Parts: sequence; structure tokens; C-alpha cells
Amino acid sequence: MVRTSFFMIEQLSPLYEDVQMSEVFSDSKYFVDCVPLSSVQDILSQYETEKKAAGFDLKRFVQTHFRLPAEPDNSYRSADKPLTEHLSLLWDVLTRTPDDQGGTLISLPNKYIVPGGRFREVYYWDSYFTMLGLQVSKRVDIIENMVSNFAYLIDTVGFIPNGNRTYYLGRSQPPFFSLMLGILAEEKGNDVLLNYQSQLEKEYAFWMDGAESLSESNPAHRRVVLLPDGNILNRYWDDHDTPRPEAFTEDKHIAQQSGRNISEVYRDIRAAAESGWDFSSRWFRDEKNMETIQTTRLLPVDLNCLLLFLEQMLANIYGKRAPGLSRDMSQKAHNRKNAIQQYCWNEELGFYFDYHFIDQKQTDAFTLAGVYPLFVNICGFERSIRAAECIEKKFLNSGGVVTTLNKTGQQWDLPNGWAPLQWIAYKGLQNYSHHALADHLKQNWMLSNEKVYAATGKMMEKYNVTDTETKAGGGEYPNQDGFGWTNGVYLKFLAENKS
Repeated sequence: MVRTSFFMIEQLSPLYEDVQMSEVFSDSKYFVDCVPLSSVQDILSQYETEKKAAGFDLKRFVQTHFRLPAEPDNSYRSADKPLTEHLSLLWDVLTRTPDDQGGTLISLPNKYIVPGGRFREVYYWDSYFTMLGLQVSKRVDIIENMVSNFAYLIDTVGFIPNGNRTYYLGRSQPPFFSLMLGILAEEKGNDVLLNYQSQLEKEYAFWMDGAESLSESNPAHRRVVLLPDGNILNRYWDDHDTPRPEAFTEDKHIAQQSGRNISEVYRDIRAAAESGWDFSSRWFRDEKNMETIQTTRLLPVDLNCLLLFLEQMLANIYGKRAPGLSRDMSQKAHNRKNAIQQYCWNEELGFYFDYHFIDQKQTDAFTLAGVYPLFVNICGFERSIRAAECIEKKFLNSGGVVTTLNKTGQQWDLPNGWAPLQWIAYKGLQNYSHHALADHLKQNWMLSNEKVYAATGKMMEKYNVTDTETKAGGGEYPNQDGFGWTNGVYLKFLAENKS
């Protein structure tokens, strides 16, 4: 399926660009999720003939020649049920079968959970936080199915794409596969890690591709960057430098407004999509306008913490079976840890920041990415105290922690809070025994979820954490309900309350 549909959008480009630029559908993602009802060649041939006729209706043509994606079912409500019962029932509502549905969808061998709303496919980093809730719900079968699906993607396409759509094959998302295996190992024992050793190695090879060829004259390639002291850190990237098919008109507009090389702008937009923070002032040079996006010039602290965790897991797996490999991987993890501390910790401000490797300095943006060193336990207690103070003073609000301190209209900025970052911050604080602050954060977030659920019967993709009377907003699309990772983190928090 991957091979046959990989070039479908490219082959359909004359029709695809006309549909997207004319905005006959309000959501750019809608058309690229359609399934052709006949061969691409036949559709294009008919299009070239019919579009010249008087009264030609482009939207009707698409409706005739494509199976349209199902509209999100926003009718599911169970506010009359307790929230935990609602979430237990919702797992089945969000489950998709491995049927081959054609079009741009990459068929997977096992059942999986989708986020909800317009997101009709599995998403990489979302799934880790969804699995936290599945673990609480004792749905280990689905966790195992989803891990197997991701292993299948690594084996068939070489990495885990952003989602199981062919238009996502230029990029991945934050590498949480090793942490997913950690959840599965908690349920089935550490031997399960050995079953996925080859996929962990392939995932690592994907992120480190080109590292051996880096030099002073060629310091960056794809996702790896050589620093002046010889350390290598990673960045987000996408192998394509064109508008995203699922956000075609939005990307074209930004690139045209930027006054920059449009290929660079498209690459930076796509790289930000790989980060999962699409979009945030974190990636903007002026911290205000998307036209200044510069993602590929930044070494993100969160990405490098996740890759450090992967290196540590591989070193542990090699253990007694391959002591030489274990030593080598442990050294890589040690080097990365030191580099994160050197390049991302700001002693004056008492927090972690992304590093701009072209300017050779840290960015000025306070973001919750700075809690990842606490999450993966590399911070050190003294630094954790200062980071905790920063979280409490700058990020904590009545509904949880905000993502950044900038209000730009982007969805990964003030005033929005997101479930995955609530968990990362909470767990990071717990790791260093900042229990009171961690519990305060957790309770604020849970109350925000509960308040919205009581009012709407729904769990949302994101929340306004500075004013719990106001809905979250911003971004390229309306707030979505469902919602996989919100459900997962809420259930995990609830279980933490009971432990």
C-alpha cells in the first residue's frame, strides 16, 4: 500500500493544486484524505476534459470521483456518565481496524487508536500519551498492537512517520517509541525489549543518518548537527521543501508573505510539524510571526532528551549480550547528556532552552520543552530546584501549565496547555521530589478537564489554562474533541492520585 500510493498526490498535482488553491473544502487536509474511485490517470483525463465545459463545478467533480473521508462524529456525548466511564467507552469509539482503506492511508496490521476529530489516522507521539491511559484501563492488547504497528512502519518505511499517511513520509515526530516499549515492558517484563531491538536500532539510525560524514565544512545533514567542540546533537527536519499537502494553502500564504527563499520556509514549516509543536513562537526568530520560522537552525532540548533516552535503552539492551556495543552507546549517551547541559542550560535564568547552532547561542524563548531534562533524569537536583521555581512562577496557571509565555494566536503558545506537556512536567518534577508543585499542576489540569467535560460532555485536544471559562483556540483548525492523549493523561493522573 505504501509503495502504490506514495506518488498519488504528485500524480494528481494538477487537480490537487486546483482544489487546494480554490479552497472548495474549508480544511486542506480533507481532500488529501479522499480515496480515488478509479485510476489516477482516468481521473486526470476526465478532469482535463470536463473543466473546460461551461458551468464546471470542481467540488462536484471531486465528490463524483473520490470517496470522501467521513466527517468527524461530534455527536458522541456521555456527560450523564462519570468521566472515567466516558473515557473507558471512548477507547472503542477511537479504535480503528487495520482495513486497507486506500488513498493516502498507510494500512497497518493491527488495531490502533486515533486522536479524534479531523485526525483519522494514528499519530506517532500522541500514541505514547494515549498508551498511558490504555495501561490504566488494562487495555494492554491495544498497547501491544500499536507498538507492533510502529515496529511494522520502521521495518517497511525505515522510520515512524508523523502519521500513517503517505503525505507524512518526509518526516517523523518526537521519538517516543522507546518510551512506549517502557510501558509495554512494565506490563509484560523487560524481555519484551529484546523483541524490538532491531526496530530501536533502525529508529536510532534514522535520527542519526549522516552523523559519520559531518565535518567542519559540512556541519549539518538532515537531522544531525556537528558542534564546534565535536559533539553531535539533533534537530527536526523534513525531507521535502514544498507546501504540506494537508496544509497547502496555509503554507503557500506563509511562504509568500515571508520575503525569504520559499523552499527554506517550507522546510522549516515541515520541520516544526515533525516537532509536534505546529505551531509555536518557539520556532520563530522574532517569537511573534510565523514568517520568521527557523526550525532547522535550532537544536531542540526535548528532541535531544528523547534521543538520550533511546541511547540509554539501547545500551541497557546490549548489556551482557554485546558489552562493546553497550559501552559505545553509553558513551554516546554520556556525550549527549553533557552537550545538553552545556548548550541548553542557562545558569542566569535557571532553565533549559533550545540552541541556535548558526548564531551559536541559546534562544530567548521560555518553553515547556525545558522540562524534558527533568523528565529523563539528567538535570541534577540543584538545577531541578531552579527549574521548578521557573515552572511555578512563569508557567503554572489555574488550569495547568502553559506551553510558552508568548500570546501569538498559535496553538502551541499562551494561553493553551496540552496534555502531553502536563505529563512531562509533572513526571519531571516528581523525579526530583518536587511533589507539592507536581501535585498542584496535576490537580489544576484535571479540574480544567473536568470542568469542560461537565459543560460539554467532551474531552478536548487542548485547553485554555489561564482562563478556564474560555475555550482554547489558535492554529490552523478548530479545537478538536476526542481526544486520545487528553484521555490518556487524565486517566494516568487519576491513577497517580490513587497510588
